[in-house]
Amino acid sequence: METKPLPKEAILVVNAHSRRGQDLFAQARDGLEAAGVRLIEAHAVEEPEKMAATVRAAVDSGAPMVIVGGGDGSMSGTVDELVGKDIVFGVLPLGTANSFARTLGLPLDLDGAVKAIATGQRRRVDLGMIDQDYFVNAASLGLSPMIGRTVPHKLKRYLGRIGYLLWAVKCSVGFRAFRLTIDDGQNARRMWSTEVRILNGPYHGGVELSDNAAVDTGEIVVQAVVGRSKPRLAWDWYAKFFKLRDRDAHTEEFHGKSFRIETKPRQRISIDGEVLAKTPVTVKIAAGAIEVAVPAT
Repeated sequence: METKPLPKEAILVVNAHSRRGQDLFAQARDGLEAAGVRLIEAHAVEEPEKMAATVRAAVDSGAPMVIVGGGDGSMSGTVDELVGKDIVFGVLPLGTANSFARTLGLPLDLDGAVKAIATGQRRRVDLGMIDQDYFVNAASLGLSPMIGRTVPHKLKRYLGRIGYLLWAVKCSVGFRAFRLTIDDGQNARRMWSTEVRILNGPYHGGVELSDNAAVDTGEIVVQAVVGRSKPRLAWDWYAKFFKLRDRDAHTEEFHGKSFRIETKPRQRISIDGEVLAKTPVTVKIAAGAIEVAVPAT
């Protein structure tokens, strides 16, 4: 079935507080105009908490496409405003890991991402949900939220994923495993775990963690690192980063439309890099929730 072409008019909203947003806002604005996308408005938002309101105003104005520049947190924090609306979501990956852009097959360089928005095509994709909060790519509980909640902004901004790694080593000293229950409504599985990933796409932290998660399957994937060993968790990340043959040896995956997740003790949940929830929660899929701009096939 042939889809409608991408709009040639848009509103640009860039998180100028993100790692590269402040430096690349003008370049993105000029590049989009030069590529044939007429910008109705362009906003460099220096206070991240105002991103959602700015995108909401753009949607309410009737713009056919809203282009958001920033990291995964910026995408997740604004995508709620587009659900149920006849509007295209344009993604400019200006963050640290850019997992959602990787999932969509978008170029990670600015010029390539601009070209995809200007000359690409529409794709309808799923979103994940933590209770009533939509997210674009992945949520996690365990060590990752501890890192995300405490990592110094300058370390994240200037060292990127290496900064996360250094901070992860520091955080792991005081971290403990937890009891995990995953209930799909028919069966409940109980186990010890050090980390749980709730995946709408294969990437988390810029690393491909699952061969089964995708944004158009109509299912959410829950991946648990089983056991109580912190070295096992470190090995799991190492094995998945380097795509070793036994990279799934210490994880279990669950696929479905909806799961209830409970832990003892309660765990904070990082949603696309921002710590926003706490167990127990219901996680589910919102199938075909939005249209995004992706490279032409």
